[in-house]
Amino acid sequence: MKQESPKELMFSLASRIGMPLNMSTAALDRLGLRKIQVIDLLPDMLIMIRSVLAKEDFSFERNPITIIKNGLLISFQNVFDDRGAGTNDGLQHERAHVRISPLHLASTVSFSKEVQLRQITILIDMNFLKQFLGKDEARFHYLFDLERTFWIEEFMSPEIATLVDEVLSVNESILLPDFFYKHKCMGMIYYLFRNLSRRAAISYQQMNVIEIDGIYKVRNAMANSLQQSIPIPQLVKLSGMNEQKLRKLFVQVFGKGLFDYHQHIRILEAARLLKDEKLSVSEVGYRLGFSNLSYFGRLFEKHMGMKPKKWSGKS
Repeated sequence: MKQESPKELMFSLASRIGMPLNMSTAALDRLGLRKIQVIDLLPDMLIMIRSVLAKEDFSFERNPITIIKNGLLISFQNVFDDRGAGTNDGLQHERAHVRISPLHLASTVSFSKEVQLRQITILIDMNFLKQFLGKDEARFHYLFDLERTFWIEEFMSPEIATLVDEVLSVNESILLPDFFYKHKCMGMIYYLFRNLSRRAAISYQQMNVIEIDGIYKVRNAMANSLQQSIPIPQLVKLSGMNEQKLRKLFVQVFGKGLFDYHQHIRILEAARLLKDEKLSVSEVGYRLGFSNLSYFGRLFEKHMGMKPKKWSGKS
């Protein structure tokens, strides 16, 4: 039997899950789909692994997904390296994260030119997921309210990254493949929900796509200004909402306030520079705008659980 190409698989999959792609083959070529793998565990869940490197800035409208009537889309983004493909250290990569949204939410999906996007996406039935949450379901009521639109983003944890690596390293001839993938992906979801359970309790409110877009404009601006914080009035203007609403929705989506979030992503970048680029503690501190290296060291230890010098020596 002829094996489908990534493009053919993408078109057939999109049609099957109730989300036909309104784009031509030429448009999909510009998207730069490098790899796609589908693990069908329906009616409980469906897992998609894909790698994209857009040849130009590209976006398309994603319609609601209908193959699961009431479900969640959980996307683990940029948590692995492509197997079997040459690596290019010149590529840009988004910071690893996890996003959760309802399947019934239509959205604009955007890709930036020459930015590597790598995803493991899980479509999961709400009732199936609730069986695992048991009596803790009420703590996550905001995820199961079909009358509301929400969008949640969480930082990647080492435990999730370890499980992802196991999934991607598995031999194609593995015994009981459905059992394996379901077990590992439910483990990833367990650690995700464990992290969400540590968030401070807040009252969740309805969000619309304009507000979600405004929140990400603010997040992206902060991520591009790691050396210094952006004044709050500038962030408010960028978001298109008032300061109170911006602060509330930002915490609702990311689980951290504006200042704490900015400090956290600064430290994550510091950890990367120390470990991957082998820079010294002082070089990293000054590059990220920390004039007081003692404060930088204390903040690093608070977020990463160890001093920067010790972190840089980890294997």
